[in-house]
Amino acid sequence: MEAADVYDFLMEGGERPLCNAFDAHVIASVLALAISESRKEEVSVVETLGLDSDTLKDLVGALFPHAAAIFEGLPADVVPTRSEDEVCLLDLLMNGTTEDSSLEMRLAEIIARRCQRPNHLWQDLGLRNRRELGWLMERHFEMLSEANSQDMKWKKFFYRMICRDTGYQICTAPTCNECDDFDTCFGDESGESLLARVKRDAEKAS
Repeated sequence: MEAADVYDFLMEGGERPLCNAFDAHVIASVLALAISESRKEEVSVVETLGLDSDTLKDLVGALFPHAAAIFEGLPADVVPTRSEDEVCLLDLLMNGTTEDSSLEMRLAEIIARRCQRPNHLWQDLGLRNRRELGWLMERHFEMLSEANSQDMKWKKFFYRMICRDTGYQICTAPTCNECDDFDTCFGDESGESLLARVKRDAEKAS
């Protein structure tokens, strides 16, 4: 089953009293992509998603109960290995949630892990475009969304916040407008959805 098929299967379920349609779309997108990567890289989905196995099974059971059986084979108590940078990022995200809800805590863990991937964050979350990431941040990380008032690229913004809080300086320019690398932090974030890319590559291989 390819990533796009996993997404479609997850979204086929009925009522989801614990989240709305957009939240379900976000979790289904990143989960489908993380499963695809785990197979390709031959690692546990715990490592590609950033949730421990018990939390992952609980999340799927709550939001996509019809898909819970897929994850029954995951061993209990499998915990993702986090780098120091990821731990700092996770702390920033958890402290910046809108309501401190269980879903937002899980999203913080997922985003912190997916920030370790090489693409734009919206792509590494499996989203369709950057605007969906903006909606996600506005909804579940309101404080951070408001702090990113200049619309900096999200990965750049997160790490700038971490370095500011820990006393490190990652930029010597007095203002962003005077920086020679302005486009690195604020440039275009267009591109292809990674779920669409995975689907296209699978079709070419078949």
